[in-house]
Amino acid sequence: MAAFGDSYVNFLYSLYLSKQRGKPVGRKISSSTLASALKLADMRHLLPSRTDRHKQADAAEALIGYGFITNLISTEEALSILEGKNKLEESFACLLRVIYERVKKSVPT
Repeated sequence: MAAFGDSYVNFLYSLYLSKQRGKPVGRKISSSTLASALKLADMRHLLPSRTDRHKQADAAEALIGYGFITNLISTEEALSILEGKNKLEESFACLLRVIYERVKKSVPT
């Protein structure tokens, strides 16, 4: 799921930048930004303690990709969430929290 999530997250990031700049932009988001977002979302504790930043970013990408594939969030809503904050890490943290809460609600108890 992280491989798809990587592509999808970079697409979201490029779309976000394109809308901000008013012209098409293609960029990759850094692993450190996604790892920081995971920590800001208070989700770091869900991974083993020795998980490096690259694997933390993979986990964030996997969750975002899963949210899209399972229709828990649309591209339009994800983009709207990203545009709602000033700092990129905060935007992705918010997106991670929204998807994580929806995943928890969708799992039967």
